This record gives sequence, C-alpha cells and structure tokens, in this order.
Amino acid sequence: MEHPYPTPHINASPEDFAPTVLMPGDPLRAKFIAEHFLEDARLVNNVRGVNGYTGFYEGTKVSVMASGMGMPSIGIYSYELFNFFGVKNIIRVGSAGALDPTVRVRDIVLGMGACTDSRYAEQFRLAGTFAPVCSYALLRTAADTAEEMGLRYHVGNLLSSDRFYGDEGNVPDGLKANAGWTKMGVLAIEMEAAALYMNAARAGKRALAICTVSDHLVTGEVTTAEERQNTFTEMMELALRTAGKLEE
Repeated sequence: MEHPYPTPHINASPEDFAPTVLMPGDPLRAKFIAEHFLEDARLVNNVRGVNGYTGFYEGTKVSVMASGMGMPSIGIYSYELFNFFGVKNIIRVGSAGALDPTVRVRDIVLGMGACTDSRYAEQFRLAGTFAPVCSYALLRTAADTAEEMGLRYHVGNLLSSDRFYGDEGNVPDGLKANAGWTKMGVLAIEMEAAALYMNAARAGKRALAICTVSDHLVTGEVTTAEERQNTFTEMMELALRTAGKLEE
C-alpha cells in the first residue's frame, strides 16, 4: 500500500530522513541537538512545531525529531517514521524520574524493557500480556559506548505511565502509588518508551530509550526545564555515537 506525502503529521519525504532518528520529547531539545551536534543540519519537518532535522554526525547521516509528550504522541510519530518513511531505528533521548534509590539525578538509564499502566497494547488484540522490550542490538551498542565514554549508566526496566499528575497528589503519596513498581526493580518512570517499543515490534524495526534522570522521587532532587533542554549532553552524545556504529 502506497502512502501519500506529506502525512498529517510529517511534512517530508522518505529521503529526508536518515535510517536512524533520535527522538527527544521536546522540540527545543531536537533543535539543540541539531544545532550543537550535527553538521549541515536542515529542517525537514515543522508541522505543529514538532521540529525534525537531518544532518551528519562524524560522517554518519542522522535525523532528530521531537515526539511530543506521552504514548499517544510518540505512537503517532514513531508509527509514521517506521511504516511510511522507511526509518529503521528510533532512539528516544528523554528524561525520567528515578524510582530506585541507587539511581542518581543525571545518571543515564538504558530501557531494556518498559512496563506500563497504559492500554496501548490492546489495539494488537493479543491473547495475553505483551512485554515491550528494546532492540538488543541497540542496547548492546549503547551500553558498550557508555562504557567507552566512562558514563554512569544503568540497564533495566522503565515504567511508561499515562499519568504525569496522578490522583495521588503530592510526591510522598506518589511514592506510595509507585511502590509496587519499585519493589519489582523498575529503575525510573517516563511516558513514552512502551509505545515506541510496541510500534517497533509491530513494524519489525528497532528502538531504544536512553533517558537521563531529571528528578528523583525518593530524594526529591530535581532539575529545571532549561537544564533538561540544554545540559543533558552526555545522553545526546551517547545516542549519536550509538547511531554512528549501527549498520544500515
């Protein structure tokens, strides 16, 4: 089945995108990556202000485009990139809140799996519970690269939640609500990885979430929106180096 271009959400053609797309949630973070890391970067999409760029990182063609917030949003953009634009790999570069006391603010978490409280998987009409997991090839490459860079990182489960503001209210009550996930070894909470992993599985493509811990639900430590936009450069460089090592 052929698909017309542009799509409702991406005003581009398949040749505008590299095989690997870095996908932050924030359009301004996409702009920051393009301006500070990519050579010859050009804007390839700006529908609804969701900035998408394609350029070169150390000779490798790479794209970066925002996903917006939450699983419905990344579900749309990753679906179109995987299925309509021929993208092979999507690496989410985002922020997460730590649930594990051993994980520190500004540590990096590589999401091996993504638990979720979402009903996103129901569309696939499965007879049981699907376990959203990343691409092992991407995970192995990212972990090896993190070792080379001397980064403090963790590999394990994320929790992809549909809720940022829950009915639990303040942070202590929120900790109680998340205690079950913590006791099961979940490292951090974010809002996109599970849908990305499911879309990748359905399309036969590859995905990985690389998250920097922006706040800690145990200690209460937080970073500002400006810090999240501009200073999580280790995560960005890790994703770009990982993209540069992938075989097309």
